[in-house]
Amino acid sequence: MTNRTLSQPVGAASSGFSLADGLRYGALGAPLAFAALPLYVLLPNHYAAQLGVPLAGLGAVLLGTRALDALIDPWLGRMVDAGLARPRRQVLAAAAGAALLMALGFAALFFPQVQGSDALLAWCAVALVVTCLGYSALGVLHQAWGARLGGGATAQARITGWREGLSLAGVLAASVLPALAGVPVMVVTCITLLALAIWALSGAPFRAAPLRLLQTGTASEPGAWLLPWRTPAFRRLMAVFLLNGVASAIPATLVIFFIRDRLQAPAWEPAFLGSYFAAAALSMPLWVRAVARFGLLRCWLAGMGLAIAAFMWAARLGSDDTAAFLAICIASGVALGADLAVPGALLTGVIQRAGHALRHEGNYFGWWTCANKLNLALAAGLALPALQWLGYAPGATDPTALNALAVVYAAVPCLLKAGAAGLLWTFRTHLDRP
Repeated sequence: MTNRTLSQPVGAASSGFSLADGLRYGALGAPLAFAALPLYVLLPNHYAAQLGVPLAGLGAVLLGTRALDALIDPWLGRMVDAGLARPRRQVLAAAAGAALLMALGFAALFFPQVQGSDALLAWCAVALVVTCLGYSALGVLHQAWGARLGGGATAQARITGWREGLSLAGVLAASVLPALAGVPVMVVTCITLLALAIWALSGAPFRAAPLRLLQTGTASEPGAWLLPWRTPAFRRLMAVFLLNGVASAIPATLVIFFIRDRLQAPAWEPAFLGSYFAAAALSMPLWVRAVARFGLLRCWLAGMGLAIAAFMWAARLGSDDTAAFLAICIASGVALGADLAVPGALLTGVIQRAGHALRHEGNYFGWWTCANKLNLALAAGLALPALQWLGYAPGATDPTALNALAVVYAAVPCLLKAGAAGLLWTFRTHLDRP
């Protein structure tokens, strides 16, 4: 495996981004996916339905631990900026340490060694913090690494596409493995992929900041902590990202409950989840090509519109509508491809135009991942207690409770997604990049 370090100017780095480069760089996305969306999809049901933990208590733990996890991301971003100024071998050693932390926490999370609701909630909280600390360090590093490779809209969409496409492959595996092979196989697969990904990253293209940039500004300079927030384009992009993220996080948190209780189709769970993530992964090359023709902003708007048009019908589905829900999963999965391929590339453009390239990518992406986690925290911390207040509990058969589940699962996210599209259109002149 090669050990290639790039030194050409920003904007040219990704012109030689080959298939092998994409696999080496993007490979880390697959194991990280096991601690991202599938964790939030599977974990609430695992602790509530299988271990008997009350929804309100679980929602409070998820809200608290995820909020705490999110708050450390900006600090991790500054650490990543300082770390990326060091030799590659030191960066890889730090990545290996974070991977070990994530692996230990992930295994503990799905194999609690305690009994009783209170003890299980405490175990879940500690294991989540450990898992997410390792995951967060790796995630911010991975995104900043790719942003430092430079390039314009199409090039960055390609780099982001490799990262998110392989992440979706991991999501797909993590979504279907528990049902098809069991939770132990899922955990072992995650740990194995982590080890392989760190090895692959050692041969990925890497760009260290030139000495002149390190001398004129680093993550340790005064005011670096809040530097992204002093960039107006970042504030506007973050507003769209937050609202759109909450719209996506609510269904992710409730989908297992919806499939099992509203649709009464637990046997279809692997097909639903698998088709959703497979559609997103397969659509990624199409979105990258669309970016080259129509631009990042128009493609993201198109993805939001497709998500609303597909998902707005889910609230009306019942126990005989498995085929209809499968079609919704495929269409909304294609829309997810835009959510994954476009925003990160838009953020890289914001960083480049602000003059912060090769110095502050970690800082920006630290706040970015912080926002993403707050979305998931709000979805779990608000949606789960709200459902309990409305009379829903796992296994419910009462029509009123199931209607409440359908409204919170499908109707509310569509309204939020429409709001995000409106904001994106309002800010279009500030965010669109050549």
